[in-house]
Amino acid sequence: MNAHDTNTLARARAATRLPAQDLERARRFYSEQLGLEPVDERPGGLLYRCGGVDFVVFASTGASSGTFTQMAWEVDDIETLVPELKRRGVVFEEVDVPGFRTRDGIAEVEGNYPSKGARGERGAWFRDSEGNLLGIGQPVL
Repeated sequence: MNAHDTNTLARARAATRLPAQDLERARRFYSEQLGLEPVDERPGGLLYRCGGVDFVVFASTGASSGTFTQMAWEVDDIETLVPELKRRGVVFEEVDVPGFRTRDGIAEVEGNYPSKGARGERGAWFRDSEGNLLGIGQPVL
């Protein structure tokens, strides 16, 4: 093993960063709608931890395009979680395009990442208060 083998991205932890034009508005959304509280905060940023993985919501003058999923959670029971989040005020994206359609906010996605050993996934998407497109997925085994 040479010196370069120990300093690779393969050994690094990936970390998601989500921009927020209004950090206090974002804090309220993540707390009230998603039930999440920051585990740490610094000027200009909020650190959240879910399932041992961190993500940051940071103050930014830029805005997310919201045209693709920026972060997602993998859950065990999407059928229970989606109605609960709707009850808290989360608005799920409804999509109806050839080969992809949501019903009550949840889509059946054929095929999945091969490394997960699933035959598909059930997914749902929503935007946070800052326009970031977030997802929820449950592997279909």
